[in-house]
Amino acid sequence: MTPPKGDYSAEQIKVLKGLEGVRKRPGMYVGDTTTRGLHQIAFEAVDNAVDEALAGYCHEVEVVIRKDGSLSVEDDGRGIPVDVIASEGKPALEVVMTVLHAGGKFDQLGYKVSGGLHGVGISVTNALSEWLVAKVKRDGNVYEQKFSRGVASSKMKIVGKAEGTGTLVHFKPDPQIFSVLDFSVEILQQRLRELAFLNRGLRITLTDERSDKKQTFQYEGGIKSFVEHLNKNKGPLHDVRYVAGERGNVAVEVAFQYNEGYIENVLAYANNIHTVDGGTHLAGFRSALTRVLNNYAKRNGILKESEANLSGEDVREGLTAVISVKLPNPEFEGQTKAKLGSAEARGAVDEIVAEALTYYLEENPGPARKLVEKCANAARAREAARKARDLARRKNALDGGSLPGKLADCSETDPARSEIFLVEGESAGGSAKAGRDRHFQAILPLRGKILNVEKARLDKIVGHEEIRTLITALGAGFQSDFDLSKLRYHRIYIMTDADVDGAHIRTLLLTFFFRYMSKLIEEGHLFIAQPPLYQVRKGKKMIYCYKEEDRDRALAEVGDGATIQQYKGLGEMDPEQLWETTMDPQRRIVRKVLLDDAVAADEMFTILMGEKVEPRKQFIAENARDVVNLDV
Repeated sequence: MTPPKGDYSAEQIKVLKGLEGVRKRPGMYVGDTTTRGLHQIAFEAVDNAVDEALAGYCHEVEVVIRKDGSLSVEDDGRGIPVDVIASEGKPALEVVMTVLHAGGKFDQLGYKVSGGLHGVGISVTNALSEWLVAKVKRDGNVYEQKFSRGVASSKMKIVGKAEGTGTLVHFKPDPQIFSVLDFSVEILQQRLRELAFLNRGLRITLTDERSDKKQTFQYEGGIKSFVEHLNKNKGPLHDVRYVAGERGNVAVEVAFQYNEGYIENVLAYANNIHTVDGGTHLAGFRSALTRVLNNYAKRNGILKESEANLSGEDVREGLTAVISVKLPNPEFEGQTKAKLGSAEARGAVDEIVAEALTYYLEENPGPARKLVEKCANAARAREAARKARDLARRKNALDGGSLPGKLADCSETDPARSEIFLVEGESAGGSAKAGRDRHFQAILPLRGKILNVEKARLDKIVGHEEIRTLITALGAGFQSDFDLSKLRYHRIYIMTDADVDGAHIRTLLLTFFFRYMSKLIEEGHLFIAQPPLYQVRKGKKMIYCYKEEDRDRALAEVGDGATIQQYKGLGEMDPEQLWETTMDPQRRIVRKVLLDDAVAADEMFTILMGEKVEPRKQFIAENARDVVNLDV
């Protein structure tokens, strides 16, 4: 094979200086240049302040969204050092702001424990800001330095006298980098509330100058208050149990409470970082919980010696827990810090939780029996679910195939190129089958509303025909058996009518996916199809409209004599119309289902789909004015 022509020499090697690499590839550092990345540069500044709290020097953090689109973070910690670093010939403040991997978190001299591990945080915020002003209160003075797009635009200077110590970072996101520039109060408050829970007593305020609103987050109960917050609409079975201790260099806090429901909600943190994929601290907690509850159940006759032990899934049914460990030099798997790998965390959590839980069960026989009996009932339901699964598998084998009969599959065998539409109703399913591109589009019609999994135990879920059909069609299993590598379609579209029933079916499906196939959402495989609400027509000119504003613009465009058709359901469209408006990749409008905040999502599904009516009534009353498409 003849190599392509062209020299490859030193001239082709480009050296990016300072923070140029961050500006060149911002997604590598903050995820993207839309909403997620915008808020990440704010959280980098907040995390610096909270690290001062972890070190015991900061008691208050103030975050302010300014009217001009900038944001400031101020703390009462020690203040970033301002003396000159001899090797750099510059003040430490300038080095921290302009050099990657510069910080006080690498040798435990500045910080024994910190969340910001890699030293890239605040310098990345600086690099991706149109301008940034840093003010430091130290030694009785206020020091100030200004920056522009990661480069110092002024020398550090003293601008006044100061009482106390602290750091203020005020920056404006760069419109050359970010396509989204408006900070979301909701996203900020969710993370700030979480940090206040994880750092007991720390006072964090969020002020939005755009609306003159101010919120304060401070929880003397710490993660115990966090669990109470998570479980407030779920019917708790006992008081929140709080466990704390230290083994070696690992400080452990655990709070947990069982509720009447069937969903496990365990959040694990390491140095304030939400380790969404768990890790050693979560493994230690699960090991202790399973072992201690099995020992108690056998010792007190709740489980007979001949009965099988409770599984991990059994003892976590209806469990809400927060695990927080703080340790020096944490090891994470992957740059995103999604999983803790530090071996010492497992033993520390296991030992502390096992000791405290054993003592609690022995001292509180009433709540203990209720708790363990719930776990035993979960085991029986799990066994019934297993039998239902086996029965379904045998039935499929007897039928000569594993795919459900009503699935209209596609001919493409590569999952990455395949997509499936979950369609409300047989009528719309028929139109979708006729209008689709059979090469890469599969259709699964769903009859009626699926089971509300928020209020059902596992055996009921597995026994529900429509859910079983859905699980079989997707091919990746569900719950703990879910395996993303076996997913038969990498794009899954929920396609329902644009009315109240359609919205209900969509919510039921989203609840199921969130609770039992959450990786689908986390990895970006789930979408919501957007069928048009109106067709505006005059002669041969036809315009499909997805919002009322679109309809009004179309009417103005085509002029007098236009007719308007309002689509109440997918079945009102013929196959060609359904294809060109909702299924054609070149023209369709879809929404990707994202999971920016698991805590907020859990709370919302509990309110909307849970057992308690009062939180739902309150939600409707508070949000009634925001309804856009009301079907009456």
